[in-house]
Amino acid sequence: MVKGSMYPEGLHQHCERCYSLHCQAPVNTSVSCVVIKCHLDCGAAFHKCKEEEHQLLCPNEMVPCLNVDYGCPFTLLRHRLAKHLEVCPASTVICSQQWIRFPVADTDSSIYRTTLADPEKQLNVSMALRDQELLFRCLKMKTVFPELMEKVKAEPAQKEIDVGVTSSAGEGCSSLDPSEAMEDGYNGYGDGMGQEKELSQEEREALAKNMDVATLQNYSSYEAKYRKEMKGCQQTVKNMEKKLNPGDGEEEKAFSLSNGHRELDGDESSKECQENGATARAVDVTRSGLAPWQDGVMERLRREVTTADYNMYLVHHGAMLINFGQLAACTPRDKDFVYGKLEPIEVQTVRTFNVPTSYRPKRIHMHDPWSPMVNKSVDTSDLGVSVEDLPKCDEVNATLLCFLEKELKGHNISESGGADGFYVHIGTQTYNIPSAPFKPEASLADIITDTHKGLYVQIQAEDITRRHNFTNSAFSYLCGHVFRRDEYHTHFKNVHLDIQSCLNDWFEQRCPLAYLGCNYSQRRFHPAGQRATVTYHQDLSTFSLKPEGPSMLSNSEKTISITSDRKHPRKLDPLSRLPFEILHHLAGFLDSFSLSQLSQVSQLMREVCVTLLEERGMVYLKWEKKTYSHGGSSWKCRKNVWEFSSLFSKVDRWCFDDVPSMSEHLKVCPFYQREELSQPVKLASMEGARERPQGLLDLSQEYDLPLADQ
Repeated sequence: MVKGSMYPEGLHQHCERCYSLHCQAPVNTSVSCVVIKCHLDCGAAFHKCKEEEHQLLCPNEMVPCLNVDYGCPFTLLRHRLAKHLEVCPASTVICSQQWIRFPVADTDSSIYRTTLADPEKQLNVSMALRDQELLFRCLKMKTVFPELMEKVKAEPAQKEIDVGVTSSAGEGCSSLDPSEAMEDGYNGYGDGMGQEKELSQEEREALAKNMDVATLQNYSSYEAKYRKEMKGCQQTVKNMEKKLNPGDGEEEKAFSLSNGHRELDGDESSKECQENGATARAVDVTRSGLAPWQDGVMERLRREVTTADYNMYLVHHGAMLINFGQLAACTPRDKDFVYGKLEPIEVQTVRTFNVPTSYRPKRIHMHDPWSPMVNKSVDTSDLGVSVEDLPKCDEVNATLLCFLEKELKGHNISESGGADGFYVHIGTQTYNIPSAPFKPEASLADIITDTHKGLYVQIQAEDITRRHNFTNSAFSYLCGHVFRRDEYHTHFKNVHLDIQSCLNDWFEQRCPLAYLGCNYSQRRFHPAGQRATVTYHQDLSTFSLKPEGPSMLSNSEKTISITSDRKHPRKLDPLSRLPFEILHHLAGFLDSFSLSQLSQVSQLMREVCVTLLEERGMVYLKWEKKTYSHGGSSWKCRKNVWEFSSLFSKVDRWCFDDVPSMSEHLKVCPFYQREELSQPVKLASMEGARERPQGLLDLSQEYDLPLADQ
């Protein structure tokens, strides 16, 4: 060890480097201590001074879960942390399964009209209606119809009149009323018609006391801004003067007298004012300083400072230079650039684009005299139909068509596009929607009425591939359900792989004549080992298993009134009359989805389910945005929220259900109409007499075979 190095606090000189289980070093207060074993029986032996350090590593030490900051309340042994993370209620996973469901081409087809008769019996129709509801909420009308939105009336901006501080030489300074100055054509920037004259301090005070000023309420803000700019200019000029003339004290003193902001007290004698004025005139500081209000400051800046300092001066003091007339706000008319004295130069056209040899222009592009081209703007008025008689656009179909065009084609409807290397197609599209104009934040779900109740999306869902840009897709859907880490694989297998991917014509079989209007369907599978039916909840967007068979509890209508610690008696069903311990034991056999529904039955059942939250539920943080008085905002964790997931019982294997074949239904299907023919019908090869090959005739004669026309 390096001489003079410090040992860790609480460790001895020998113990800091000793790792032997059988250390025989003598006990010395300043050198070493006795070797002990862990009191939690983890098998470790160490010097006594290392006991606190061992508590950070001991596998038998009680420690909180790693997700304690995310709401997990468990405290357990350190060596069980890894196993606990698999079932930790705060370790949750969001399902990221996605699919696509495009709009239908024809909503009037029989299959889409008859499926809405009883959508709960068909899983794919229930899913399609739920996806359609989410789609209508997400489609904003201003995205595709910005011209049909309500025009928000903008609040009239408050007219701010700039209080002038200078006036032209011809008008003098007799008028202090801003309204008269505006009537005379005065502006605060100067027009370059003469040299600007600065107001005196008395005139400034008189202007401030004038109660007829239209912008008196803004005077204090203008004055504060003006003083800040003046102080900045003074400091900048002082720094530049020090850089140019470091030893000239008299010039600095003269500059301080010419800053234009000498405060004159009312009690000061007129003699002192005359002496100060005479000193200023003698030094003639108005032509030697670098303040924005001094004459010739621009010429001195170009001559005395560098280009970088000159540009920086214009950036910081450009507004004041314009107000004091040192810099014109726009180019004077006499300095405008004209082309009268320029010599004409021959314009040469250089073509770098060569037409490919394989290009074959269309006949209309070759200026064929037989097909002349006429440039003409075509409008709906050319149809000869009034605007009231034009057909109305359906809100749902028009909106879905516009979003579908952008989804598949990558651009909006009637967007300009190039026909070839020479021509560009330009078109417009007009929509006549009865419910227009729309509100600024209106979605498609806000404007539809009862007449639009129907199915506008396809029943069959498609998987998202890598070629599909689902980030900007309006027709992609996300599962988005939250599960515990040990529940996610069961949800993905049973819901997305077993049910959703095999839903059409395999898990659920539809009548082959559904396109004619038959709405018959049957489910061919059920979980192995139990009789249950797969159902879909549109309000929760999830699948569930509904057990089949007689339910004695649901058919029982007998209730009794009991008196508990509460004041009023309660009417309880036979299940609620059971002891709380038995209810807790029975609820432990339910899946997460059943527990979430049971907790909403009664207060007693909710108390029973609360006891299973830490074991079967999950927890997450609820954040809220807090806005402060100064305008800032931050996100604060309000509370921990406990709930059950939407996972139903695990299904390891599916079995075919005992349902009749679809052919049995076709025997009684009202849409299955057979056409019985009693007369012979000629085949396609029998129409007309044909000359048969000689080889066929010889073969028929040899074997005495009859021909088709005999």
